[in-house]
Amino acid sequence: MDFFKYKNHIKPEKGRLLISEPFLPDPNFERTVVLLCEHNDDGSFGFVLNKPSMLRLNEVVEDMRFNDVVFVGGPVQQDTLHFLHRNTELENAVEISEGIFWGGDFESLLVHIDTARIKSKDIRFYLGYSGWGPGQLESELKEDSWIVCDFVSDDLLFDTEPGDVWRKALDNMGGRYSIFSKYPVDPRLN
Repeated sequence: MDFFKYKNHIKPEKGRLLISEPFLPDPNFERTVVLLCEHNDDGSFGFVLNKPSMLRLNEVVEDMRFNDVVFVGGPVQQDTLHFLHRNTELENAVEISEGIFWGGDFESLLVHIDTARIKSKDIRFYLGYSGWGPGQLESELKEDSWIVCDFVSDDLLFDTEPGDVWRKALDNMGGRYSIFSKYPVDPRLN
């Protein structure tokens, strides 16, 4: 059996991670981890968790108290701003996985930020998102472009340095995936 043919048979669904295979040639998704926020017959969407942009939040949203880095959520509609957080009180937020929420009322968010009910370490902002049309993600899974992981933690999302998310997600899966996490970006330089 070829070592790189590693079908893990975990199905993609809301709240699961897509971890790019070690040598995925697409620069949008090289060594990335995507949190799936929706997956159904109409397609899939989520956010790349570990791709910081060169922009700060107060450069994107005027008068924003936080000066955190904004992440590139994916190549689709990069003129839109999204956020993932771990605040259970934010109105209209959608729970993606235990303790991880997507969006919510933006005015309510600003009040939560101003009153310190949401701290900088509990929220991440994303420009754009990652999206797949009907059947597209399934095709990419058949091509072994992604590893699906059903272990998602708010620690991985909010407390792990972006440069360590891909490796840590694979390490958490154990076995051969831990070995994948140690592969160099360019094996010729090993």
